Amino acid sequence: MDSDSSDESGGDRSRLKQTFTGWFENSRSTIFFGGAGVSVASGIPDFRSNHGIYAADESAETMLSIDYMLREPARFWPFYRRIFMAPNNGPNAVHIALAQMEQAGSLSAVITQNIDGLHQQAGSRKVLELHGTGQSFSCLACLALYTFAEVLRMAEVPRCPACGGRLRPDIVLYGEGLDENVVDESLRLIRYADLILVAGTSLVVYPAAGFLSAKRADAKLVIMNRQSTAYDRTADLCLAGDLVETFAWLGLSANG
Repeated sequence: MDSDSSDESGGDRSRLKQTFTGWFENSRSTIFFGGAGVSVASGIPDFRSNHGIYAADESAETMLSIDYMLREPARFWPFYRRIFMAPNNGPNAVHIALAQMEQAGSLSAVITQNIDGLHQQAGSRKVLELHGTGQSFSCLACLALYTFAEVLRMAEVPRCPACGGRLRPDIVLYGEGLDENVVDESLRLIRYADLILVAGTSLVVYPAAGFLSAKRADAKLVIMNRQSTAYDRTADLCLAGDLVETFAWLGLSANG
């Protein structure tokens, strides 16, 4: 299927917006599938853009592996704190719009590759975190749980106050598998969805990127991303550009 592109004249863009609105209003189940680009407007860098984490540090992917965390905690933790525990601007207009859509009954769930917890902070309730959460931490020895705020106050390489064991963030690092329950529920929602909104993701990280192959043939796929993705050819609509502006243009946010 040839997808419609956002590189259109004003009249064609109006037609595309009307088409999207029709899909959205008639959808019995709409799912949002998002990646790191969703949180860029909150001051959190993405991974694969020209200004992303991997562009700034070629060793980042290695450092975000389970083997590296266990082998080099003195190097892992300063890097992790700098990237994932730095202050951010909180939920942006996209996070807020998605929460409002869910509250209005027009969005069934958010499936996210992000670990920042901003969807929940914005008010979303049905959030499936494919890569875990950076908002909690576990002791590798006694399995005690600690909050983001608690670990923020600990030494740079945090230790469990209860047993002295080393802590880890409750995220899925490279070399680890995804939570099977989260995977199963995500695939179920995608199979049932009439409309799937994909945003802020390059769709190159597997197995998460492969989830979209589970969608029904008659379901509509809309991709909103700055760069092209491997799914653009099969998408029903591709919208390039700033995600906050795209949401506003589509009338999905309060600024639209």
